[in-house]
Amino acid sequence: MHAFKERLKGPKPGLRAQLQMITDPRPGHRVFHEVEATCIKAGVLVLLFPWKDEFYLVLTRRTSQLDHHQAQISFPGGRQEEGESLQQTVLREACEELDIRPGSIRILGELTPLYIPPSNFCIYPVVVAAERRPDFRPSAEEVAEVIEVPLDHLLDNENIHKEMWTIRGTQVEVPFYSYRGHKIWGATAMVLAELLDLLREE
Repeated sequence: MHAFKERLKGPKPGLRAQLQMITDPRPGHRVFHEVEATCIKAGVLVLLFPWKDEFYLVLTRRTSQLDHHQAQISFPGGRQEEGESLQQTVLREACEELDIRPGSIRILGELTPLYIPPSNFCIYPVVVAAERRPDFRPSAEEVAEVIEVPLDHLLDNENIHKEMWTIRGTQVEVPFYSYRGHKIWGATAMVLAELLDLLREE
């Protein structure tokens, strides 16, 4: 993890990697630095942990009660509150959504922020590591399902697929990572694409 932490401090693939998992047609062409003053900022937790001789990351399937991206698969996280840094946002949301205590994880660095035009959110991914698999205790209001995905599965390009979907009345081609019947797409897949590029470089 030390080498990966150092890699996070240097130049990152950013939009080039994120666009590998963008829908076609793309839902807008502005990027985060063009809208940073007006977008809604949110921090998301990219948690890596060892389990059964592999490294995993955790995703959640959101409940249908939430205001944005209902029932979608996403990283834990949420809107930045006044007076918080984005890292503080991520630590708070990790505790609220999955009962992960700040003392049980360490921050490795950050990935490239990503703008989501349909919701006007800018998400800021913070990469953290745990020494062992956390005892996830999901919030019933926010988390419908905890999804623990092996990194090796995501690194295998055989698990990337594309389908034609109808989104907001438009036919679009959607790339996604497939895992046990789940389709990981959209902003979550775009963040994953940069993470996986960095891991391949390491």
